Amino acid sequence: MPPFAQQLETPDSLHTKEWMRRYQRIRQASETLCAPLCTEDFVIQSMDDVSPPKWHLAHVTWFFEAFVLSPFLPRYRPLDPAYDFLFNSYYETHGVPFPRPCRGTLSRPVVADIYRFRAHVDAAMAELLASPPAEHVAEIVRRVELGLHHEQQHQELLLMDIKHILAQNPLCPAYRDDLAAPVVRTPAESDWLEYAAGIRVIGHDMASEGFAYDNESSRHRQFLEAFQLAKYPVTNGEYLAFMEEGGYERPELWLSDGWQQVGREGWNAPLYWVKRGDGWYHFTLGGLRPVDPHAPVAHVSFFEADAYARWAGARLPSEAEWETAARGMVMTGNFVEADFLQPTAAAGTGDGPVQLFGDVWEWTGSAYRPYPGFRPLPGTLGEYNGKFMSGQMVLRGGCCATPAGHIRPTYRNFFPPHARWAFSGLRLAREA
Repeated sequence: MPPFAQQLETPDSLHTKEWMRRYQRIRQASETLCAPLCTEDFVIQSMDDVSPPKWHLAHVTWFFEAFVLSPFLPRYRPLDPAYDFLFNSYYETHGVPFPRPCRGTLSRPVVADIYRFRAHVDAAMAELLASPPAEHVAEIVRRVELGLHHEQQHQELLLMDIKHILAQNPLCPAYRDDLAAPVVRTPAESDWLEYAAGIRVIGHDMASEGFAYDNESSRHRQFLEAFQLAKYPVTNGEYLAFMEEGGYERPELWLSDGWQQVGREGWNAPLYWVKRGDGWYHFTLGGLRPVDPHAPVAHVSFFEADAYARWAGARLPSEAEWETAARGMVMTGNFVEADFLQPTAAAGTGDGPVQLFGDVWEWTGSAYRPYPGFRPLPGTLGEYNGKFMSGQMVLRGGCCATPAGHIRPTYRNFFPPHARWAFSGLRLAREA
């Protein structure tokens, strides 16, 4: 579907109504994700990287207040001026943010106040989009679109963080006990796909391909040697073989920082895995369940993915190799709409790579750095991506918590190499 921004070259009430419908749909999705939570669940911060669910709901609302309403709706008045400090995430040029590790100390404003904040901003957004100032309509549309994609990012983060929060509880409470049950499937034969050497063009073309984040541009050429890519992501059963062969006890398999991390944290399995009797279980958003050997392994760090690849006699693909394989592929998969909220075994085969989109974010071997010609967004919004291009690795493809309409072949997710609470897995590559 063409981006709404291209439909809004001139202000038109029909178009602004369409934007409002999209705004309402995505905003409602955030509240639907939080509906199964108890009030006590909303306030917990289980580690520095996790934010309390009520903070997520407030922060995505603050984004529209700070970057759309305050600049473009002169009669707008904040519900509470203190929220501009409390719910600013990292925009230093906007103001001094409340410290991230302390978000869980905010018992006030209470959850009901956060929902009032959301309703207050939603009403003002309806007013603005009903009659946007003609001279600013293009910029308003650009910021609304960015804000909606930002909220979809936080919908995925909400599920990641809720899972981590509930996993700290020895009762192993389920976020939902009515999640769709994955179909038991016969494992497919692993296989390697061949890709010829040559010059490839990667990155997003903003002029013709619709919305993307600034870190996905500019479109540029890269030369790739011939390579092979695994048809399927690494499964739980395959990763278990690595564990049983002493993968967490062999320093020769690990990068130095990764080996130190294993020692400090006592890693011996993916995050959320526990041994019960003779079998492995893992905590899911549906509670504690047996590990499905045929589903893609999830919640492994870059360090673990890299060590597994070395043990398997392979490596992680570069993001240019991954994107080369993804170009032209249909973007169907196990996304949040499937309602599994957990990676599932492969549904079928085909000529190309399977499960490239959805299920798990796939670690690449590429550091998160700017593309040639990268330019951050102007002003404060330029802090969105560019300032994090240090000490992080790129992941591709989306996961079981990603909204389907949010992903693209060029999408560059990024996390530090030790991070495990995301739905992160891996696919192998090797030289041809």
